[in-house]
Amino acid sequence: MARALDLESYVGHLIRRAEQVHTALWAEHVSREVSSQQFAVLNTLAREPGIDQRTLAGRTSLDRSTVNLIVRRFTDQHHVVQVRDPDDRRRTLLDLTPAGEQLLRGLIPAAERVNARLMDSLPETERAVAVSLLRKIACMEDRAPDGR
Repeated sequence: MARALDLESYVGHLIRRAEQVHTALWAEHVSREVSSQQFAVLNTLAREPGIDQRTLAGRTSLDRSTVNLIVRRFTDQHHVVQVRDPDDRRRTLLDLTPAGEQLLRGLIPAAERVNARLMDSLPETERAVAVSLLRKIACMEDRAPDGR
């Protein structure tokens, strides 16, 4: 008989399940048209107007091809504008348009409610620890090769 893992104790399985819960809540309470990844792009552009696509990919932890697709979609929908960097014509800088700012403003309250709902599933004393632990896992690739 093959050895099997206890999936209820397997971190990868639990992260995937948690993502499924988040995705379902997002679709139900925030948007079926704008994914949480697309929201991350809009939110990052609001926080850092005029950044380039490579920086945007890094800030959102999305691969460059995914960011390219998202930016193209938002550009086609007139939510994002692309401008050549006057100091380096090879770079394209990104900004939200007024329509993009309005879209983001409409999404933020519902996104905050989904976040609160997820946090409410934990005892108040564990919430900060949970966020800290998730941040450590999410940032593993950013740390030195020895894991520190």
